Amino acid sequence: MSPDVLILCYHGVSETWPAQIATPPARLEREIAGLLRRGYHPTTFRTAVLSPPARRTLAVTFDDAYRSVFVRARPVLERLGVPGSVYAATSFVGSARPMAWPGIEEWLGGPHESELVAMDWDELAELARLGWEVGSHSVTHPKLTRLADDELLLAELRDSRATIEARLGRACDTIAYPYGDVNPRVIDAASVAGYGAAGSVSSLRPPARMDWPRVGVWREDAGWRFRLKASGFVRRRRASRAAAFPDGSPPRPNA
Repeated sequence: MSPDVLILCYHGVSETWPAQIATPPARLEREIAGLLRRGYHPTTFRTAVLSPPARRTLAVTFDDAYRSVFVRARPVLERLGVPGSVYAATSFVGSARPMAWPGIEEWLGGPHESELVAMDWDELAELARLGWEVGSHSVTHPKLTRLADDELLLAELRDSRATIEARLGRACDTIAYPYGDVNPRVIDAASVAGYGAAGSVSSLRPPARMDWPRVGVWREDAGWRFRLKASGFVRRRRASRAAAFPDGSPPRPNA
């Protein structure tokens, strides 16, 4: 039987931030603990994709490297004995200024602006020491498919990897594509840049080493919605449909 590899994608962790990308820490703990009770074996994204250690394998990933992940998610995962994988846009790491790109800019200048601050290099190093994986989320968090210049695309991928390796003194061989935005050209560039595995955010494509469809977890995905999205049966059905109908829909019968 093929292993059931479940890879979750979270972002910020906060009780008060009402953004779709923010998950309360108590809910994060309930969700991960429930999967562990169901027999999922936790590991990093890289190991889950390249050599899953159990029939049921779980990887918990966090995009954007919000400081709230260090402050609030780290203690939760430590209690549960789960290593995380965090993906950093390197131009923002260690800066006191809030991160800003389309999709989170609405929170600038308001009471939740502090939620947009990224970890610093010491915090990422501490996560790595605890067994977490630190991967790339590009340099500036662009939509990679919209970068028409091939050299600029390669620089976003290659330079972020080189910076992480230089600052942390360890290999960086996985990437989470910003926005989950990917196409064959981006996949080829990521391979040239030296990555061994990569994650998107979709359940509508079959798994592939350089385009692994992580399950995005949003604020609205509490309770039964999370259980449905994490269901192995649902994920297999969606993957088989994606393989059968790459454009996302079955052919219409002749009129």
